[in-house]
Amino acid sequence: MKTAYIFPGQGAQFVGMGQELYQLNDTTKALFEQANDLLGFRITDIMFSGTDEDLKQTKVTQPAIFLHSVILAKALGDKFQPAMVAGHSLGEFSALVAAGALSFEDGLLLVSKRANAMQAACEAQPSTMAAILGLEDEVVERICAEIEDVVVPANYNCPGQLVISGSIEGVDKACLLLTEAGAKRALKLNVGGAFHSPLMEPAKLELQKAIESTNIQTPICPIYQNVDAKAYTDPAEIKANLIAQLTGAVRWTQTVQHMLNDGAENFVEVGPGNVLQGLVKKVNRQAATSSASVAAE
Repeated sequence: MKTAYIFPGQGAQFVGMGQELYQLNDTTKALFEQANDLLGFRITDIMFSGTDEDLKQTKVTQPAIFLHSVILAKALGDKFQPAMVAGHSLGEFSALVAAGALSFEDGLLLVSKRANAMQAACEAQPSTMAAILGLEDEVVERICAEIEDVVVPANYNCPGQLVISGSIEGVDKACLLLTEAGAKRALKLNVGGAFHSPLMEPAKLELQKAIESTNIQTPICPIYQNVDAKAYTDPAEIKANLIAQLTGAVRWTQTVQHMLNDGAENFVEVGPGNVLQGLVKKVNRQAATSSASVAAE
């Protein structure tokens, strides 16, 4: 049976996340402590006992979810035998570390730089995102393209659920027009800014330098990347796609479809929450899904 391991992105966080992993054994504890040292602050304190508001800051959320996912994947040991991997937005970095393309240290430092650059871009220009439910992707794409303000399709999550991203004016106009066009709901999201839109260009330029100077190796299995949902193993192509990811759309619906077409029968979500399992089921109800778990030693 071909198993696809999938890694969640921002929004999966919760207070208390990773605490059981920290207490699992000396190896997992050492990785969390190494992360505290690398980041220069005790992220574990915020993860285990901070407030929702503390944890919701992009510069904390992204490394927190990355750590939970990557350390869980490492704790699986020999049970972690992926035929393929993919991650939703931030989760792509977790997937690359789990698949051996990025070291733990390099992955964490890139994620931290990415999170800080994205937070700075959000603060520089007020912007937002909205979930559009119950419309065909093509209708959402067409209406966004007709609006003069910045607004683009950002997350193709599953059939009938597409998140748009852009300036506050652009997203407000799009929500109105998309509701008139028959959307069941146009729900503005409580996020810091317009992720996966042209407004992330300053963050992309900053992250590009860091990615280009980071060593990426051939992964142990193909990684299906967000920008075009296709499978990659070549380090140079993986780097280019990672750079394009910040301003490009997350094509998750298409990613799951491609994985299914390539023989994936079982999807295992590695990290906090179970959001991705729900999205997989909406792409194909027959797909087997589960959460990765480890028992205390």
